[in-house]
Amino acid sequence: MNNIMKKLFVAILLVSTSAALAHEFWLEAPRFRLQPGQTVSVRPLVGENFHGEPWTTKAAKIQRLVRYGPAAGDSTDLTPAPGFAPTDTFRTAFTFAQPGTHVVLLRSTNSFIELPADKFTAYLREEGLDYALKLRQENDQTAQPGRETYRRCAKTLVQVGDAAATSPATDSACRRIYGLPLELVPEQNPYRLTADKALTLRVLRNGKPAFGAAVQVWQRQPKGLPTTHYTTRANQNGRVLLRLSGPGPYLVAAVDMSAAPTKLRDRADWQSTWASLTFAGPPAATSRLPTKH
Repeated sequence: MNNIMKKLFVAILLVSTSAALAHEFWLEAPRFRLQPGQTVSVRPLVGENFHGEPWTTKAAKIQRLVRYGPAAGDSTDLTPAPGFAPTDTFRTAFTFAQPGTHVVLLRSTNSFIELPADKFTAYLREEGLDYALKLRQENDQTAQPGRETYRRCAKTLVQVGDAAATSPATDSACRRIYGLPLELVPEQNPYRLTADKALTLRVLRNGKPAFGAAVQVWQRQPKGLPTTHYTTRANQNGRVLLRLSGPGPYLVAAVDMSAAPTKLRDRADWQSTWASLTFAGPPAATSRLPTKH
C-alpha cells in the first residue's frame, strides 16, 4: 500500500469511527442569555464540530436532569421517575426565574458499543486516550475488538439578566461541583469576563484532578465563519486555561476511559465517560438581551 493509499485509508477509518460513535454530546439552550422568567427547552445534542442533532428523547436513558439556580434551594428536577417504558420521552423545558447564572446538567445511563480492533485503535488515538492505548499494547489486545460501555455528563451555563448587575454571590451555581464521574468546573463565571480574558477550568475525575486529560474546545464564530477548534491538556492540578476571544458560544469537552466495572465485564472491557460544558463568551459591543415574551 503506497503512502497516498495509507493516508486515504486512515482518513476513511477516522470518519467512519466518528460517525459510528457520534461522540460529542452537549446541552444547548436556544439562547445562553435570558430575561428573568423565561421558559426554554435545553436540548441535548450529539454530533461533530459543535454541530449537532437531537439526542435520544427516551426517558430510560436519563439518570439525572436538573437545573440549579443562583440561590440556595433554587432547583428544578426533571429526572424521569423509575419505571418509564423504553419508548417514553422526557421533558427539557426549564423556567429561569431568578437573575444570575444557572446550571443545567444531564447524566445518562450506560450504553454499549463494540468496534473492530483497527477502528477502536483509531478512535483511541483521535480522542487522545493514551492510557487505554498503552494498556491494550501491554496486554497484547490490539488485535481484539473494543467492547465499550459509555456514559455522558453534560452541563450548560445560562445567564439570566445582566451579569454585571447581579451580585457575585449569584455565581455560586456555576462554580459548584455536582459529583459527576467526569466533570468540567469553571473557576470563574464566564459571563463576568471581558473579551480576551482567561477562564480557568478544572477537569475532575471522581472529584479528583484529571492530570493530563485531553480537553477539546470549540468556538462558534459570527457571520457564518468556520467554527474554531483546538485541544489542550490538563495540568497536574487538572486545570486548563482558556482565552475567550469572542461571544462564542463555546463547547468544552473531555473524555476518560478506564477498565469497565466488574458487573459490566460480560458486555464491555472499557468504561468511557464523556463530559462537556457549554456557555457563551463575552458579548459583542452591540449585543442586547432578548425581550421577554
